[in-house]
Amino acid sequence: MKISILFLCLFCFSVHPKAQDTTFLTYYEKAGCVKTPRYAETIDFCKKLDKASALLKYTTFGISPQGRDLPLLIADKNGNFTPDAVRKSGNAVLLIQACIHAGESDGKDAGLMLLRDLAINKKGLLLLDHVTILFIPIFNTDGHERFGPFNRINQNGPDEMGWRTTAQNLNLNRDFMKADAPEMQAWLKLYNNWLPEFFVDCHVTDGADFQYTMTYALETKGNLEKGLSDWTSNVCETFLVREMEKSGFPVFPYVQFRNWHDPRSGLTLGVAPPMLSQGYCAAQNRPGLLIETHMLKPYKVRVNSTYAMLTHTLELLNTEYKTLQNLVAKADEASAGDKFRGETFPVNFSESFADSTKVEFLGFEYTIDTSALTGGLWFKYNNEKPTNWQLTMFPTCKADKFVGLPEAYLIPPQCITVIERMKLHGIKMTMLKGEVTCNVKSSRFRNPRWQQKSYEGHHKVTYDVVDTIEKRTFPSGTMLVEMNQRTARVIAHLLEPASPDSYCAWGFFDAFMEQKEYSESYVMETMAREMIKKNPALKQEFNQKKGADKAFASDPDAQLNWFYSKSPYWDSRFNLYPVGRIMDKGDLKLLKN
Repeated sequence: MKISILFLCLFCFSVHPKAQDTTFLTYYEKAGCVKTPRYAETIDFCKKLDKASALLKYTTFGISPQGRDLPLLIADKNGNFTPDAVRKSGNAVLLIQACIHAGESDGKDAGLMLLRDLAINKKGLLLLDHVTILFIPIFNTDGHERFGPFNRINQNGPDEMGWRTTAQNLNLNRDFMKADAPEMQAWLKLYNNWLPEFFVDCHVTDGADFQYTMTYALETKGNLEKGLSDWTSNVCETFLVREMEKSGFPVFPYVQFRNWHDPRSGLTLGVAPPMLSQGYCAAQNRPGLLIETHMLKPYKVRVNSTYAMLTHTLELLNTEYKTLQNLVAKADEASAGDKFRGETFPVNFSESFADSTKVEFLGFEYTIDTSALTGGLWFKYNNEKPTNWQLTMFPTCKADKFVGLPEAYLIPPQCITVIERMKLHGIKMTMLKGEVTCNVKSSRFRNPRWQQKSYEGHHKVTYDVVDTIEKRTFPSGTMLVEMNQRTARVIAHLLEPASPDSYCAWGFFDAFMEQKEYSESYVMETMAREMIKKNPALKQEFNQKKGADKAFASDPDAQLNWFYSKSPYWDSRFNLYPVGRIMDKGDLKLLKN
């Protein structure tokens, strides 16, 4: 009851600010809740809060490509504004992030009001008893300043807003693993410096029309350590859904219809890959909450719902902080343990339609017509006719790609980009002082296939992989990445070629899949005959390949290159993954000695 009354006080203040002192009204409130501030106005307000309250500190954590500071507000009841000081205080850390997609500004305006209410108006200060808040009001600062009224075609307000991507046209919420963007590289340093126990990412959804002002996603389907997953499902999700209902904002899991736009096709639940914010936090052994307000709801209603969710998240953490800290510590310990490496690790999940259940879904009546203009399906929602659908939900996800984890990885020094990116993720590495030769698990790529269309600045690549155990030599300066550390999940996603978010899949190792030396036909024609004469079985193998591969049979150059690949002149490192895996503890011990 105490918590509910507290929320009502906070919420009523924000909805009816004119009844209070207007000195610290936000730009959004002054504009009648239909406008959001530009970058400069946002920073000015953050600095104003810092100056007025000892509970708040304004700082920055990086610089955008266009030279804008990346802003950060820290709220702590005892004035602890460094990771060490907060850890010593016993507080849990909550990281709230807004405007990663800069046109989706709900979290920025809700967060500024919430921190103002806590620090200036002293409303609900008990919410900071055991929680320290890190608030990023604008993550994508350059995209934010690509400001205009036509940046979000599906969105109902504010009057003007920022753009989805950065000045480099990168979507930051696809960048958590590969970390191409300078903004993301700065964020990763911030994250791994503070290691917040809980994370909230504020978005506005696109997609179908329905009654909910907000949907959400929490990782409970297998990509988070089990203890944390159980807490996230049984405690966190249960509490937030219940309290949002009480606050007048019923919520529903992030809406994914089996067929796009069509509620009657059924609903599915997914697992966020680590390139997305909440999926990345799961790989770091920490829960993350994605909130998605509905783009067609009025801006004021969306901001109020975000304010409510942030407040309830604080209520939860202020009560559950010790439990969550203990679960995070156990998850970190488990990731570093022998048992974790002794089991296969899932690097990809997909929807499963093996099980289903019926759920109530608050939707709208709709019709499906065939468009006379395009010939496609035209979904027409009637938001004047709300309907409580009984829909089929497919709640199960299945892991469909597994890898066996090594004791350690060896990354040769020529892979400098990969090494530098890995450091951003808080991964510990040791540089080897001299050349080493040891048994490793090696991978060779077969049949690489590059995606024709660019995706986030990369042409992603798929491939077949052949693994062998062999003795290899690694030069001085090679990085030894041992898996007995808390970031083992992140390491596996980055370095296992089977992972869809690996550096291999993103194209960081493309050059190693390129043939660099070729033979001249007049040389190879003679050599091929000599090879067949010495090894008659080679002719039979050659004929079998021609019979099975029509393209090969009609391509003389490919045939000669095949013979070249069988010769001692062939590049032994072609298609060889430069990274080696030490699978045996004894081999690792010998290498370290």
